[in-house]
Formats: sequence, C-alpha cells, structure tokens
Amino acid sequence: MIETGDTGRTWLLSGASSSYALRLTERDELLHLHWGPRIPLASAEALAAAPEPPVRGFESPLDGREEYPVEGGPRFVRPALSVRTPEVRGTEWVFADAAVDGDELRVGFTDPVHRLALTLHYRMRDDSDVIERWATVAHAGPDGPPLELLRADAAVWTLPARDGWRMSRLHGRWAAESRLVRTELTYGESVVSSRRGHTGHQHLRWVALDADGVATEESGEVYGCALGWSGSWRIGVQQLPDGIVQIAGGAGHDDSGLQLLAPGESYVTPGFAGLWSDAGFGGASRAWHAWQLAHVVPDARKVRPVLYNSWEAAGFDVTREQQRVLAGRAAALGVELFVVDDAWFGRRTSDRVGLGDWTPNPDRFPDGLKPLADEVHALGMQFGIWVEPEMVNADSDLYRAHPDWLQNFPGRARTEFRHQLVLNLARSDVREYLWEQLDALLSDTPIDYVKWDFSRSFTDAGWPGEDYPRKLWVEHVDGLYALIDRLRAAHPSVAFESCSGGGGRIDLGILSRTDQVWTSDNTDPLDRFAIQEGFSQIHPARVMAAWVTDSPNVQFNDRASSLRLRFVSAMAGVLGVGGDLAAWSEAELAEARKWVDLYKEIRPVVQLGAQYRLRSPRGGLGAVQYVRGEESVVLMWLDRQRYEERPPALRLRGLDPSATYVCRDTGEVHHGSVLLHQGLRTGLRGDLDARVLRLRRA
Repeated sequence: MIETGDTGRTWLLSGASSSYALRLTERDELLHLHWGPRIPLASAEALAAAPEPPVRGFESPLDGREEYPVEGGPRFVRPALSVRTPEVRGTEWVFADAAVDGDELRVGFTDPVHRLALTLHYRMRDDSDVIERWATVAHAGPDGPPLELLRADAAVWTLPARDGWRMSRLHGRWAAESRLVRTELTYGESVVSSRRGHTGHQHLRWVALDADGVATEESGEVYGCALGWSGSWRIGVQQLPDGIVQIAGGAGHDDSGLQLLAPGESYVTPGFAGLWSDAGFGGASRAWHAWQLAHVVPDARKVRPVLYNSWEAAGFDVTREQQRVLAGRAAALGVELFVVDDAWFGRRTSDRVGLGDWTPNPDRFPDGLKPLADEVHALGMQFGIWVEPEMVNADSDLYRAHPDWLQNFPGRARTEFRHQLVLNLARSDVREYLWEQLDALLSDTPIDYVKWDFSRSFTDAGWPGEDYPRKLWVEHVDGLYALIDRLRAAHPSVAFESCSGGGGRIDLGILSRTDQVWTSDNTDPLDRFAIQEGFSQIHPARVMAAWVTDSPNVQFNDRASSLRLRFVSAMAGVLGVGGDLAAWSEAELAEARKWVDLYKEIRPVVQLGAQYRLRSPRGGLGAVQYVRGEESVVLMWLDRQRYEERPPALRLRGLDPSATYVCRDTGEVHHGSVLLHQGLRTGLRGDLDARVLRLRRA
C-alpha cells in the first residue's frame, strides 16, 4: 500500500508489518524518514515536519539523510550516482514529477545541464515486508554530448540511529561458499564486491545488520539488503561520523564505468531489495524465502524433481550405452530427472576441446540425443543436459570460425582458465549464434532441463572496435538474461538451473529466470551443512540443489560418510544423486531407494514450507526444521565425537503451542512448544550420524 501526504511530497509505503517513508523538501532534496515497524501516514507526516538537525562544522546537512546521494554539491558520502561529460562532472537535480502506479512509486528528477533524467522506483507488496528499489537514468536531451555513467547504484538504504551495529555477510571461495560471519560494524566503509564478471564464490550479495549485536535467531530487529545482479557488483556499508548507517549497492565494481548514454538512451539498474524484520535472523530469512517464492522464482510453487547427474560416473568418457545403464539404475531408485552432464557435444573428450560446439558428438551419439531422451522418458524420468554457452575452447570449431567473438584486449595475451575463454555476450551476433544452437537443440530433442554452467571469471574484458568497451561488464549480463528469457519463452516447459563451478552465480537476478541453483561443487555432507546454513540466510530450500555422491569424498577431503548422513544433508534442499551408481552395491541401492521415497513424501514441506534453523551445524549438532500447514519435518545430524555426554535438547519452532504433534517415526507425542524428547536425541548413533523426523498435528 502506498499513501501520499497532503502536500504531495511525503510518501508512505506499507507492507505486511513494516513501513517505509520518504519526503521531498522545498529545495527538492529527497530525504529518508522511516524504515521499520508499520506506522500510519500521520506519523510519517509528523516526521517530515520535524525540525532539521543542527549542522556541525565540516559536515553536510544532507549526508546520511538523502534517499539517493549524488556526486556534486554539499555531499561527502560515497555517491550513488556519478555522471560526467567532457565539460562537467556531477549532478544537480530538480524535482520533475512523482506517480503511484499500483504498488510502485516513481519519483523523477532532472539535471538541465546534463539533460539527465533520473527516476527512483520503489515497490512494496501487501503480502511482504520486502521493499524493491531500482533506478532509471536517461539522457533526456534531443542532442548534446553523450553522458558517461560512471556509477549508478540501484538504491541507498538508511538505517535508524543506534549505539552500534553488527554486520552479517556470507563469504567463501570455490567449494566453500556461503560461510556466515558476523562482525561489529566500525566507522568508515565496509565493502563486499565482485570484480569477476559474475556473482562470485567469494561473497553472496547480501548483508544484514542488527543493532548492538543483540538479535538472535528468533528475536530482535534485523535489516537486510540483497542485490539482484549476476555480473560484477559492489555493496558498501558506511557508518558516518554521527553513527548513521547507509548501504549502497549496484552493478559494477568501483567507478569502472557502466554506459555511455547518447541522447534518448537509458540505463536501468538491477534491483536492490531491502527487508526489516523484528523476528530475528530466522524471521528475516523466512520473509526473504516467502517473497522469492511468491514474486521472484519462476513456477516456485511446483516442487522440483529428484535428479540424477552422470558426471561423477562418466566424466568425459560418455557413451550412449553407459548412459542407458545409469538411467536404468537411476529409475530403479525413484529418480525423476536424468541429466547427461559434460562431453555429449562436439569433439568434447577432455576439458581442452569442444566448448562452443553445441551439437551432439557424432561418434558417441550418431543419431543425436533424441534416442537416449526417448529411452529416459520411457523409464518414467525427465531428460536433462549440461551446457556452458558463455565459454569456448581454443580447440573448437566456433573459435576457429570466430576468434573475434571473445572478450579480449588488442595486443594482449588471452588468459585461459580451465582451458576456457569467454565469449562476449554483449555482441548481438554472439547471442544470435547461441540462440540458434540452443533453440535447435531444444527443438530437436525432448529436453526437460538445462544445467547452465559458467566455470571461469572475466580476466580480459575487452571489446576491440567498440567505442566504449567498458559497457561489456553490464551488457554481457544483459545479453545473458535476454538469451535465457528468449529460450524460456520459446520452450516454456524446460527448466533451467544456474551453475558457476558450484555457487559462483547465485543472486536474485539469475533466480528470476531459473528454477534452481547449484549451491556448491563440494558435496561432502559436513561441509555442505555449513554452506547450506549460509545459503538459507537469504534463499529458500526450493532452489537449493544438493546431491548425494560417493564416499569417501576423494575430490575434496577423502572423508568417509554414511549413506544416511549424505542423504539427510542433501534432503535439506532439492535432492539429487551424483554418485557412480554402477559402482554402488545392491544394499546401497536398496537403502538409497528408501531415502528417495522418504524425500518424496516430505518434499512439499521441505521445498515449500517455512524453515527454522534449530541449531547451527558449527557446534557438532545441527538441526533444521520445516513447517507447512499441519506437518513438520526435522533434519538432525550429529558429530558424536564432540560430545562426551548426550547432546543438548532442541526446541521445536513454528508450531501451534496449544496443539499436540505425533512423531510418525517414533509414535511419541509432542506439544507444539516443547523440547524434543530424549528418545529422539539418542536416535543419533555413531560418530557421524543423522536422522529425519516427521511430525503431524494430532
């Protein structure tokens, strides 16, 4: 709901339990008023009428108060907008207009010197406390010099004055993504970013702040922000001298340059969403999850199938007969989606050859992929493939025909990672080639699922012959989005998964056009518990792909783990199996079938329910609970070597405290607010063990 004050210069956006207020002064300064608990319009107008704070020497009256600080004038904070022409740098704006269109507020400004038009967008839906913000920057003149857009953040968020703040963020690296860390916020600026051309494994683009570091998992005020962009990015959290905190975020690293706007051209920033919650970190997470399932993820209310991926079983030695055998074993487990990973295309016999040639290998699949897809469908499963369209090997037909299609700098050596080079998707001819290749593949073969990988970062982001080559950083991602959107429109029944060597491309931007994401290449269950805990701070289980693979985990740590532990870990999200089924014993296959059956039973609760992190896995005992309607599922795991005695009890969450619930696995009866009983906790046996508990309201 959006309300406008009597003067037409105060606006109040209200959601399920919170409000956001802003006002425009007579000097055309757009100031922040309130972000927090829900308030009436009268309170917002009272805040607007309050006296302005005193100004101290060497300080700006605008810093820490503006909705969108720009470069120029009496401002010393980092600007959200930086524009220049050959003669003038900076912005001096004049209010143009404001409009309310349903749940969206638009506030427009102009700069007559630059002939710049700026529109700030705000959206808050009635069913959520998430505020969506973005900006549109346009060259509004009929003529004149181009405007160089050095930086245009999506939004700047202002937090209320508090004695201190604690900042939470998710850091990591390949195979160790999404590690949660909380630190005291100090004066100055703290920056998380990626200069890699994609989201990156190093930071998930989310931050959360709680006042004085007192919020817990289920209580206390938490402010969070998440950026929806799949390229290079920057989020800066700045604590000013007076204690005010502002959070700015947008596309691009530093002031690297986004676009060169000619008259009539515009740039639309990605979205930068914000959320206030008074229900602690867990309450904030559930609010983020609900918003994404309702408004971001395509077809989010459809549960995702159990998949099998043949990579670990086949590697680059793919044959049709081998895949047929694996498909038969997968179907016997109850798998619903069979995926052929790398090496089905071109002359792909190693990671040195074939990327870019997206037609079936004529030696391995002389009749194409359709016969295998038909056999998989006859087994009652869907059929999927792996692709990496943005990459190319030097040893490929595509590279030999179009070496000019690569990102590169003239006169510089081209950097290879994993023997790969990066195509320039900012070029329309590159996008058209990929469209033709992938559309033909999806049209000729009954494919139900595409795993879209991106296994290296930008290093040579040049564009020879282009007048403003720096725009590649933005337009490559725009080209990626356009290509996926076009493929989805032409093939609406095909699901897409985002992958980037694991969790290197996970953000709200890619999630708005894919059905799930690959969380990490690391499938070791104990490592995954920590990765998945961090992931759940912002994203729901419905999009979190997780696999059961072979033990010991020879790729990462040689750690052995039971099939039970591996399944319980993977059942916390979208379950997949990635081990070499041809090497599994009959006993292992029989046990796996029982776990798959159990997962299908609890899947609607896990994927679509509200998630409660009962206990962090970092303490040796971890538990996560899911609640949907009258049903609840608890996944528990234990490193018993850390406990000399019984581990501590766990309190159930999200249930009706006045009701009783029956555990279908033990027959025990629980009240909605009591601790799990002793018998359930002693069900965790061995050094490393896990358990699934199903509860239903009596």
